[in-house]
Amino acid sequence: MRNLRHTLLAAALLFAVAPVFSVAQGSKAGTPAAAPASAPLDINTATPDQLKAFPGIGDAYSKRILDGRPYTAKNQLLTRGILPAATYNKIKDQIIASHPKK
Repeated sequence: MRNLRHTLLAAALLFAVAPVFSVAQGSKAGTPAAAPASAPLDINTATPDQLKAFPGIGDAYSKRILDGRPYTAKNQLLTRGILPAATYNKIKDQIIASHPKK
């Protein structure tokens, strides 16, 4: 009985680990194991279409962001009243504000 338990446990572990192992092997062959996180978008250089790709950002908010440039910090979208807090909270982890060149 003990041998059967060990065999079943080994088989369960093999099936649990096999998909992870095959994904890792795939990444070595040039196919990514998981989609890489996209780099944050700079609100000082983003195009209107790039901004509109964010949830809650349409034509009006995109125009307000563009008209408010340059930004020294991304939270200025809130402090200047460019975006409401709910919309800002949806995108804050996906944006940056690089310091404008003088």
